[in-house]
Amino acid sequence: MDDVEYVVVHGYRRAYRRHGSGPPLLLLHGMACDSSTWDPVMDQLAEHFTVIAPDLLGHGESDKPNADYSLGGFANGMRDLLTILGIDKVTVVGHSFGGGVAMQFAYQFPERTERVVLVSTGGLGREVTPLIRALTLPGAGLGLRAATLRPVRGVASASMRILAKAPLPLVRDLDEVADIYERLSDPTQTLVVTRLARTVMDWRGQYVTMADRAYLARLMPVLMIWGRHDVVLPVGHASKLPSLENSQVHVFEDSGHFPHKDHPDQFARLVVDFCRTQEPAQYHRGRWRALLRRGDQAGLATVPLSDSESASPSAVS
Repeated sequence: MDDVEYVVVHGYRRAYRRHGSGPPLLLLHGMACDSSTWDPVMDQLAEHFTVIAPDLLGHGESDKPNADYSLGGFANGMRDLLTILGIDKVTVVGHSFGGGVAMQFAYQFPERTERVVLVSTGGLGREVTPLIRALTLPGAGLGLRAATLRPVRGVASASMRILAKAPLPLVRDLDEVADIYERLSDPTQTLVVTRLARTVMDWRGQYVTMADRAYLARLMPVLMIWGRHDVVLPVGHASKLPSLENSQVHVFEDSGHFPHKDHPDQFARLVVDFCRTQEPAQYHRGRWRALLRRGDQAGLATVPLSDSESASPSAVS
């Protein structure tokens, strides 16, 4: 990727791609992927936004240190990257594990989040493909090293790419799986991915969830996009988003775990239209405090702003 820029954050090199002009749009990729996953939609989105697509720490061209690979750690890293780039507020878009990071970012830094777009996101239910759950088992790293040895790797990768061309929903994402499989031949990448997986799941499934905090979406516009034939994270998880005026769910019927690659034009149009029609969230401490106190029983109408916490600039922190 010849358009990659670099910045050092807390001693580690972070790679990112920046395109276009307009309101900032932060694109977060999934586990064992990198910013190139957004290539099919990057140009369309850059016509309307300043698109920032980082390689998360431990992925792509970013450093892969022995470091914090928790959701909170990734969210902190995105805040610091945006601060260095001089960006105060963003609409954040996250795919798969990146969706979990997007939700965590919005939860930790609501004052810096205008909207959230979740694409086949993790963090909304226990169910996840057994192939990913296997990464949490003892000896998973050694197993991956054996499975990605050079003689095996070439045959397995080629076979997946051939199968991906078959007109069957269950194999449509195998070309993406092949890319991930090849990246995991790097022992450092394997270490990162296994450690990352164990921060959010075990062999039974995901145990870290944002579903218990989904009611906070009342104060922030959320768009959820899924593929009907997603075999990594089931489309049923989309039902965990409350039905609210500022939230939308779109399911692509002919798509798998990567709807932004299966339908790039429609995907970009959905994001653009969502940002045009949904005003950016305005953070007010009083409203967030009242909603947190009342939990998911609260509605916007019952969460008033006091005079001291009105929409004046001085009330926003």
